[in-house]
Formats: sequence, C-alpha cells, structure tokens
Amino acid sequence: MEQAFNWAEKKICVTGGAGFLGTHLINDLRQRGAQHIFVPTIEKYNLVEGDAIKQLLKDSDPDVIIHLAAHVGGIGANREHPAEFFYDNLMMGVQLLHEAYLYGVEKFVAIGTVCAYPKFTPVPFSEDDLWIGYPEETNAPYGLAKKMLLVQSQAYRDQYGYNSIFLLPVNLYGPGDNFDPRSSHVIPALIRKCVEAKENGDDHIVVWGDGSPTREFIYVTDAARGIALATERFNKSIPVNIGSGFEISIKDLVEKIAKMTGFEGDLVWDTTKPNGQPRRALDTSRAKNEFGFEAHTDFDEGLQNTVNWYLQHRK
Repeated sequence: MEQAFNWAEKKICVTGGAGFLGTHLINDLRQRGAQHIFVPTIEKYNLVEGDAIKQLLKDSDPDVIIHLAAHVGGIGANREHPAEFFYDNLMMGVQLLHEAYLYGVEKFVAIGTVCAYPKFTPVPFSEDDLWIGYPEETNAPYGLAKKMLLVQSQAYRDQYGYNSIFLLPVNLYGPGDNFDPRSSHVIPALIRKCVEAKENGDDHIVVWGDGSPTREFIYVTDAARGIALATERFNKSIPVNIGSGFEISIKDLVEKIAKMTGFEGDLVWDTTKPNGQPRRALDTSRAKNEFGFEAHTDFDEGLQNTVNWYLQHRK
C-alpha cells in the first residue's frame, strides 16, 4: 500500500517561492504541516545556470521540488522578449528536472502554463488536446519552453521510473499580484489603469484588442491549494489543468474592474493591438477526479479582494 504523504517530514524546495503564487503556496504548505521549506532567491541561485542548480540541490537537499520559477509577463512583454522567455524558461526547467533526477529527489512538480495550449483548442481545453496545433503566436516561445517539461517528465518516467508531475494553471489573479505596467498580466494591468485614470480625472482608458477574447482566471489561493493537493496525492505524468471553470470576455472583465474601482470614463478599444488567444477556458474534471481539487473562490469576490489589496498597498 502507498504510504500517506507526510508534509512534516518532507524537505521541500519551492523555486519561485518568493513570488506571487509562491508566497501563497508556502502559506498553504505550512497549514498542511510542512516545516522544512527552502526558497531559493535569484540573487543567490540563477537557475538558468547549471552550476547554480547543483548548488541549490546541495544546499536544500530536498525530497520534493515544486518548480514555480518562471520568466513571465503579459502579451507586451512576450512580444518584446520572446528569445529570453524561451531560453530562460527552457534552461531552468530542463536542467532542474534532470539534476533533480540525478540527485535522487523523490518527486518533481513542474508548473506549466495555459499558454502551452494550441491557439484554436476546442473549448473547454482538454489536456488530451495539448498537441493538436501550435500555440498562440504572441506567447508561443514561453508556452513551448514550459511544455518541454511535460515531454521530459514523461520521458524520465518511461526510462527511469522518475516521479514527476506536470500541472497547467490558468491565469492567476489575487492579492499580491504584479502591478508593474511593463510586465503585469491583464487583471492587475487593468486595475492599475482604471485607478490611475480615475485619480487623474481622465475621461477614457485605452484597452488592447477588441474585447471579444475570453479568459479563465483562478484565484491565487485556489491555485496554491491545487498544487499542494497534486503534490500530496498525484503520481502520474499525464498533464493536469488547474482552473476555475469560469470564463469571461475581456470586455465584461474591463467593465467589472471599472465599476469596482469607480472609474466612470469611456473604454476605448485599440484594435491595432493583438487580442491574443480567441478563447481560453479549461476542462477541470481531471484535477477533480485524480486528486479532488475544485476552485472555491467566486470571481467577483476574488476580483474585489484584488482591487482592495492594490488600493491599500500601492503607495
């Protein structure tokens, strides 16, 4: 019989643990009884470099690695830095998984991205459709670099019997998100835009695209719980979506954010800018069936929490 997973006994290394998702994941792991959590910082361990990875393994001596670290951004950042996003994410992931296997780390949890899905995946996105086409062009280099972790995970399980898993979280949002306009994703970018426009007395804001694409978002504490449950209960190399099952158009999203921030000006759509993937919504049944995960947070409630957090912390 398989032994129960004991968080208190495990030494866990969380790459990217100081980031947005990482801080929420570490809170979740501590609530589950985890006592030995190692969080590498980029200043000490540049995980793009092989030597830094070997040093990290020596210093943390982990039983489990949860690989959250990624070089990421929104559509604009992906368009400006496709080569960096490809190289940095590929080198981090491929070397870290390989060295973890060599070192004897019991389990490797790879965090992929919804950007790995083909541009025209049937909605809701099923994990079985990951290979039916090429990803949306604006973030394909990033998406494909992360997707190689799935290929590697399956190959290492086939050849070496290595226990690694691959999770595909949809876009995250929540308190503590990145609100830097140069690198933020759509929700924090729009919250900041609306708040600043209201303060400046602007009569409109400009939004990229035409508002027609749809997106699914998962509240960060739900995503953290999904990753923790998979780490604890799931031991197969098939990919698994981590999502909320809630789809919203960008137009409806902007209108919600304008209302919550009190911005009453016009929304001007810049259709010279890319829409990105036409629709994005996940089939979340595999996560429920395999390790009992479902998202709990109502979208309006989560969005209001995020707006409130930004208003309190922005100074």
